[in-house]
Amino acid sequence: MATFRLQGSKVLAVDMAGDAVKAKNGSMVAYDGQMAFKKLTGGGEGIRGMVTRRLTGEQMTMMEVKGQGTCYFADRASEISLVGLRGEKLYVESSNLLCTDGGLRTGTSFTGLRGGVTGNGLFTTTVEGTGQAAIMSDGEAVVLRVTPQYPLSVDPGAYIAHQGELRQEFQSGVNFRTFIGEGSGEAFQIRFEGDGLVYVQPSERNTIGGDV
Repeated sequence: MATFRLQGSKVLAVDMAGDAVKAKNGSMVAYDGQMAFKKLTGGGEGIRGMVTRRLTGEQMTMMEVKGQGTCYFADRASEISLVGLRGEKLYVESSNLLCTDGGLRTGTSFTGLRGGVTGNGLFTTTVEGTGQAAIMSDGEAVVLRVTPQYPLSVDPGAYIAHQGELRQEFQSGVNFRTFIGEGSGEAFQIRFEGDGLVYVQPSERNTIGGDV
């Protein structure tokens, strides 16, 4: 299995000894040794994943990287966080997924009606299995714990990913910016209940329909 490590906070180094990883297309910034690159059409597993992405606009073009040596990945100087999975499923916005172990399965999952985050639709990307994944954020990601006693509400523009036994629903409301009259705030929130982790970034994506 490939070894993931961070070079600073904005570059992912992956050590491979004949292993393979899947990474965001175009995110390779350097490598040493012998590497082979292959574009993966659709970014998901099989025909269903390709069709789902076409219908929903959940765009995630990935490439397979395989070889001997070290490959370095980065994307627009985004901060990178490593997530270890042990047979679990990670739900992540496609624009925030940088790289996964080659053995992890990627796909899509229906999440329900949301506030309309640009580049994302009614589906979100899933990563499942045993291995490591690297996710990106605009600013250092914050990991928040959700318990049955303490549910969590998140602005859709700040949401990155979640894992664990969590239920989510989309609810209308106002955020602090809308409340204090600065306008253009996202009028929807994602509420998480159950037991798990939610990853958020300290900035918001541009959203459409924010003033609904």
